[in-house]
Amino acid sequence: MVKISNSLVGVLNFHTLLISFPVIGIALWLRIKSPTECELFLQLPLLVVGVFLFVVSVLGFVGSCFRDSIFLCLYLFLLFLLILAMAAFTVFAFVVTNKNIGQAISGKGYREYRLGDYSHWLQKRVGDRKNWRAIHGCLKEAKVCGRLEDDIGTKASEFYRKNLSPIQSGCCKPPTYCGFTYGSGLSSSNSDCKTWSNDQDKLCYGCNACKGGVLATLKNGWKKVVILNAALLAFVIVIYSVGCCAFRNNKSHSHHTHFYRGGYH
Repeated sequence: MVKISNSLVGVLNFHTLLISFPVIGIALWLRIKSPTECELFLQLPLLVVGVFLFVVSVLGFVGSCFRDSIFLCLYLFLLFLLILAMAAFTVFAFVVTNKNIGQAISGKGYREYRLGDYSHWLQKRVGDRKNWRAIHGCLKEAKVCGRLEDDIGTKASEFYRKNLSPIQSGCCKPPTYCGFTYGSGLSSSNSDCKTWSNDQDKLCYGCNACKGGVLATLKNGWKKVVILNAALLAFVIVIYSVGCCAFRNNKSHSHHTHFYRGGYH
């Protein structure tokens, strides 16, 4: 039983150790090359995940292969913290995204999103200038509005029937409540309407509607992440249980070894 539990922990951590190298490598590569705002936004989380995987994997691998109880104890402690963090994130993400938002516009192929429809925590995150500057940089690099530039010459009826993504709906055109008519001006004094610009570098990137569209996309993404996170959480709990078994068996094996050695003296 000692060999089985230790071997299983060793194999699992050897594979996670291999995974940690490309994660750290990608994070360092993003840092070394001329990074854009979007890449800098991704670099730190990738580096933290990579380093954490590396440390935990080394502790688990060494502790299981050499039956070192101290290393296994540290390994189990970090895994326990990871379980708590994953469980907390699952609950938190479910709470902040558990709201059906997005207003359907009559006769249009898209929905519109308002910043006030989201939790205050999410509003503060996108309201922060530093965060929004990074997000804005990502949107421009991804050219989310680029595909709509070719549609300027199409008929209004065709344009309005387009199935726009939440970000395209919020960032690439003025909100419908501005009184926008296809090919003409605006007829509202709303702040978003004043922010709108025909300049392709500006458009409605500074609008609250754009931030709402980003949060709608984030919400949809987080729902998928919550499902994946729950599955990973169950997997980590299984690994933790096997690790506890290995730790307990190592302690028992060490106790019997010392006992038998003591019997010969």
